[in-house]
Amino acid sequence: MGTNTRLFWILAGFFFFADALYITWSLLVSATPADATAPPKVEWVGAVAIGLTGVLSVLIAFYLGRIHRAQGGNELPEDRLDANIDDGDAEQGHFSPWSWWPVVLAGAAALVFLGVAIGPWISFIGGSILIVALVGWVYEYYRGYFAR
Repeated sequence: MGTNTRLFWILAGFFFFADALYITWSLLVSATPADATAPPKVEWVGAVAIGLTGVLSVLIAFYLGRIHRAQGGNELPEDRLDANIDDGDAEQGHFSPWSWWPVVLAGAAALVFLGVAIGPWISFIGGSILIVALVGWVYEYYRGYFAR
């Protein structure tokens, strides 16, 4: 994770340098001799986009650095050369292998988006199925054979 942090700090520096270069370039190109009376202008769309890409890289680098420090600065199994594949196994959560609610939920979401594309009346049908499927998925452990 330390390598990822350094990589994003390097990317942030690159994007800020590229942003400054882009602004300078746009000022030089806009000051052409063809229209000597017009003041030089900055092309703001590209300048803001490249600058915000640098800001995003800083945010990711800061987050990864904080997480790395909170874990005691230990390297992840992915960063060690002597690690085995099983060292990186982590608990992924609890998933019901017998549950049909995710399939119903996906079908309902597909109907909602189909309704946005074709006709709004399909979205209402898909939305009602979506609500039922969401409630069924949330409460599947409160009824039936697997109630807790």
